[in-house]
Amino acid sequence: MYVHCYFENEWKDALVRIWKTTFLVDHSTGLKSSLVHAENISIAPLWTMIQDNVTHNFLLIFGALPKSCSQFDLIEEIPQPGGFHVKNIQRNQRDVYHIDI
Repeated sequence: MYVHCYFENEWKDALVRIWKTTFLVDHSTGLKSSLVHAENISIAPLWTMIQDNVTHNFLLIFGALPKSCSQFDLIEEIPQPGGFHVKNIQRNQRDVYHIDI
């Protein structure tokens, strides 16, 4: 499953990263799909600096969710505040998604 993410940077000297404990979670079963690969964003503990006032895009690739899944959440489970959490993503036939973070 491919999740194209768009982070609109409205701040100065913003830093972003993704943790390996980021999952897609099926609403109906609670099953989690693990992050397999990330492009154009650092994996924690490293950081990616984002230019001021631009939208930074990155790609997250996950394993498959059950075929019965029709809606899921993207959840970054981290031991601090500020993890990414996007709710109620509708499943599509291509399993390619575009979300704003």
